[in-house]
Amino acid sequence: MTKSPRIAIDAMGGDEGVRVMIAGAALARHRHESFRFLLVGDEVQIKAALENHPNLRAASEILHTDQVVTGDDKPSQALRKSRGSSMGLAINAVKTGEASAAVSAGNTGALMAMSKLALRTMPGIDRPALAALLPSLIDTDVVMLDLGANTDCDARNLMQFAVMGAAYSRIIYGFEKPKVRLLNIGTEEMKGTDSLRDAAQHLRDSPDLHMDFQGYIEADKINRGECDVVVCDGFTGNIALKSIEGAARFVTDLLRRAFTSSIRSKFGFLVSRPATELLKHHLDPNNHNGAVFLGLNGVVVKSHGSASVEGVANAVKVAARLVEDDITARIVQDIERINGTGNHPA
Repeated sequence: MTKSPRIAIDAMGGDEGVRVMIAGAALARHRHESFRFLLVGDEVQIKAALENHPNLRAASEILHTDQVVTGDDKPSQALRKSRGSSMGLAINAVKTGEASAAVSAGNTGALMAMSKLALRTMPGIDRPALAALLPSLIDTDVVMLDLGANTDCDARNLMQFAVMGAAYSRIIYGFEKPKVRLLNIGTEEMKGTDSLRDAAQHLRDSPDLHMDFQGYIEADKINRGECDVVVCDGFTGNIALKSIEGAARFVTDLLRRAFTSSIRSKFGFLVSRPATELLKHHLDPNNHNGAVFLGLNGVVVKSHGSASVEGVANAVKVAARLVEDDITARIVQDIERINGTGNHPA
């Protein structure tokens, strides 16, 4: 176990700029004194931001570059910048061992392309997947993957995603056997595509995995807390994620409108404010920030582009936790279990 993870921060990525990325890293360092950092980006801007965070400055090294991958860059364009950009250098630091993990709030497609090229997929994994934590009605969030890295997946990919998602859930929440389900249009065994049914059958036939496979789940149950890991292809997962985020914003905006519609409703807001603040906190994406590219030979965490200081700190915490508990080794061991039983789809 790595006792003092060193996190490479792409200080130039994201919508909020260097100040928020540095402040988020500083908050994470304040909460976890063992964390160390490699801050990648424009040295002048980083040093200016560090003036307000002496605790972070003492635990950090700066790697200067003024090259930035923009939100408009296509993955092919970003790859051409990989050697000199803040994003590319942060990922390369993981490859060379200068950092334990990388955190970026930059272009998701570019981050995925660069990470896959530099770190490669681990043995037994065909494709990396993007996993994130979504709020639920119980005390723990639900892990969901893939959320957009792979638009078209076969049964083999889905089974590998299930293994990776279960390993992630075991690390984040300490579950011995996380409850895993495949996202489908119904819970009956005959529902869904051939790939879904094939993946489900192979997961049922692999009892030695560190998971409790429970079949299918429908989209309206994702946030109910009925399972710990939801598995799907990236096309379906991205649509489901954005639908959930949109519904959360809709509910928040609807409540705001309702509570400001009259004097009586404003009074009602004051009475119910503790409950509405709890709801706001629960739905705030910053409290669940930190999507992970699982299946690579290294840890790369994607922060929301518009993440707050708190959100960046949470993304850093996720990265460090995965390093400390060696997510890569856990996934490799579970994939070897599948290959050893012969239950892996061809």
